[in-house]
Amino acid sequence: MICSKSDDIEKIVEILKNGGTSIVPTDTVYGFSGVVDLRDRKSFKTDDRIRKIKGREESKPLIQLIANPEDIYSYTDSPIPEKIMRLWPGALTVIVPVKINSPLKDYCPTVAFRCPGDEWLRRVIDGCGAPLYSTSVNRSGSPVLETFYEIRKEFETEVDILVDDGDKKGSLPSTLVMLEDKEIKVLRQGSVRID
Repeated sequence: MICSKSDDIEKIVEILKNGGTSIVPTDTVYGFSGVVDLRDRKSFKTDDRIRKIKGREESKPLIQLIANPEDIYSYTDSPIPEKIMRLWPGALTVIVPVKINSPLKDYCPTVAFRCPGDEWLRRVIDGCGAPLYSTSVNRSGSPVLETFYEIRKEFETEVDILVDDGDKKGSLPSTLVMLEDKEIKVLRQGSVRID
């Protein structure tokens, strides 16, 4: 199914809440997305489906998108520096240790979160009631696809829904940081500048 950002957001949310995989525009590039099933990871396995489509190794974790900056505290006890929180919503991904009693602890000890700058996408995440996995749209090892035509041609039959928001030529990825002992370590400098 193909739709645009101007279509009824509830259709997209319904597909995602029922375990569907999607390609959606973000504040950086297009991304493969699916709901992080906080109740029972075995029921949806959207992360496994995305990895299979992309051809990505199982050990490499996927970013998780959240609807609001403060939502990160549902999943981590680590204090986030105000310098970082001020940059959200935006194209900044933060790796933090996961709470011991969080359902995400079953995934891995640390998770990369982003509160995207795209308001439409934050409304989708909020409607799903859980974070969304996100990873760039490309086959693993190949360049990120920048035009909707290329994306549709390559992946239309492999996902449940594609959301058209035009081309994303020249878009930079998110800046990726890790918080270690209150220090901010920049792992990838993207569109958000961290000094």
